[in-house]
Amino acid sequence: MTDRHVTDLEALLATLRSRDLDDTRARAQAIDLAADALIRARSGADLVASIAEEPVSRAFERLKSDLRPLSRYAALQVQFIEPPVDGRALPGEVAHAARAIVRSTVLLMREQEEVTRIRVQWNCDGTNLLVSVRDDGPGRMDDGLPALRQLAARATALGGRLDLESVDNWGSRLEVRLPLDRPDTSEQPMESWGLGPREVEVLRLLTAGRRNRQIATQLGVSENTVKFHTSQIYRKLGVTSRAAAATLAAEAGLRS
Repeated sequence: MTDRHVTDLEALLATLRSRDLDDTRARAQAIDLAADALIRARSGADLVASIAEEPVSRAFERLKSDLRPLSRYAALQVQFIEPPVDGRALPGEVAHAARAIVRSTVLLMREQEEVTRIRVQWNCDGTNLLVSVRDDGPGRMDDGLPALRQLAARATALGGRLDLESVDNWGSRLEVRLPLDRPDTSEQPMESWGLGPREVEVLRLLTAGRRNRQIATQLGVSENTVKFHTSQIYRKLGVTSRAAAATLAAEAGLRS
């Protein structure tokens, strides 16, 4: 929902800053965009999408609709390469995550100087949704950006992978692979992670939604000790966020 709101706000700003519109037309366009955003927010469409399957072509059309306002009154061209119409239907969580990742990536690329064109492509290989987003910018996007690390964690939480390639004077390209079936964790018991007893306790409480202070109080340790344990947990699980760690733990059967 945050990604969706950011996209709507960017569209409003692009309209209000446009030099091609007078004040009256800009105000009318901004009102229309805001009204559409309110309808989407109230409809709960994203909540429905998170629990249902969605044809890949329809999911891609929703993405195009989300991004179209960004290029309507801004010096940015967004090109769309359509996925095959006969591709497998996407699980709701995959479709929603893919749209959110693309929206955030386009906004990040748009912040760079000299970016005039961004190409968005979806494809399916039968078992994965393959996403590619490329710009024509300076090629200096850094995969160490906190926003990109969050996107990588989101892909990891679904058993997928995110890769960034940046080349000077060529541009940046983000490639994402999201499996259409949930990863099989039956052959990867928790013991394979090599967690210590205290780390398992911390992970169990983390999965239950406890914050660091609450975990520290419940275990009778300092907050710094909890932070140390969580950093070790992230390293052993190969994730970078609480959400990704909690997802893996829940899929492995760890409960509070």
